[in-house]
Amino acid sequence: MTLSGRAYVGVIIAAQVLVQIGAFALPALLPHYIDAWSLTKTEAGWLLGIFFAAYVAAVPVLMSLTDRLPARSVYLVGSGATALSHLGFALLADGFWSALVLRTLAGIGWAGCYMPGLKAIADPLAGTAQSRAVTLHAAAVGIAGACSFLVAGFFDAVAGPRMAFLAVALCAALAFLLALRVMPGTPPPQAGGPRRRLLDFRPVLANRRAMAWIAGYSVHTLEMAALRAWAVTFLALAAARHGVPEWVPDPTVLFTAAGLLGILISITGNESAQKFGRRRVVTIAMGGAAILSLATGWMMEASFVLALALVLAWNAAIYLDSSALTAGTVQAAGLGLRGATMGLHSMLGYAGGFLGPLGVGLALDAFGDGALGWGIGFGHIALLTLAGLAAVRVLGREPAPVAIGTPRA
Repeated sequence: MTLSGRAYVGVIIAAQVLVQIGAFALPALLPHYIDAWSLTKTEAGWLLGIFFAAYVAAVPVLMSLTDRLPARSVYLVGSGATALSHLGFALLADGFWSALVLRTLAGIGWAGCYMPGLKAIADPLAGTAQSRAVTLHAAAVGIAGACSFLVAGFFDAVAGPRMAFLAVALCAALAFLLALRVMPGTPPPQAGGPRRRLLDFRPVLANRRAMAWIAGYSVHTLEMAALRAWAVTFLALAAARHGVPEWVPDPTVLFTAAGLLGILISITGNESAQKFGRRRVVTIAMGGAAILSLATGWMMEASFVLALALVLAWNAAIYLDSSALTAGTVQAAGLGLRGATMGLHSMLGYAGGFLGPLGVGLALDAFGDGALGWGIGFGHIALLTLAGLAAVRVLGREPAPVAIGTPRA
């Protein structure tokens, strides 16, 4: 099926929403599974983090293939794996090990959908149109991720957690059908010269500007994964300790609202980056996120309202640089290397996504689920955020101009 530019972008974004809508069903329902399967916090961290670890292992291969094969071929593998993983969670999962296998399959599925879908949108565009399409894509994926908490909570309340996973499995299957129908099957254009090896990332690693944004995105994903994975559990425990005002909705609804607000913040961040400078906006966002991660966990024993307020503020700071970082990587990619550059961007980013939830789980098992455990679990992320910010500032520096006739050092 041949669609106009805007219609095509809209359909691919719709597919991304459908395939992403189940990504955070497990974090949304984590308190249930911790009790039902008698999980330790470290085991829960593994189930949350293995999704990202599998993504890291799969994305360099799958994304690099999009420089040689139609993105549709990779996307169909990804959306199919996603549907099967959710279906397996609905029908087969009965403990830590079966869930670990199925979460691994879900991570492989997302590796075949997220950046391949973005590349399918970005390739026909350039300049501001491309940057804004990337932002819309990021916004749609963020909306789906936010709504996954609400969707999982709704179906869980109606018919239990297995029905929640069955519903998101059907959504992923619909994304598969949309991609099969709409995405073109033509191979991508090839750069001149000898053909680069499939997993040769040396040209990307040599691109300092691209690596600056990739470093920032790695820390960004670590922060976001840690907060998304544990926010519902954190707020549920704070509510049990202090009680909840009548006006406060369920934690899954709260974090859905926070995610939706984050989308607007992400779009604002990218528009601000184009107006005021990408590095400046990223510096403000990462600096603010570091301060908030240090403070949030200690609110466990202080007040539910304060805990909620800092979770929402931290979430907003994380979202502020989301689209700006990804658009920076896309625009810094070399000719014929966009697939490999975006693959490395995702691989290193989701490596942070694996470490974030696991680090919080280890801290909770070591120091308990009171203020100390949550303070260290969330607070240690600040050091990593600041390290990522330093990398953005150093690697992203523009080279100094060299005067004519002045020899280079």
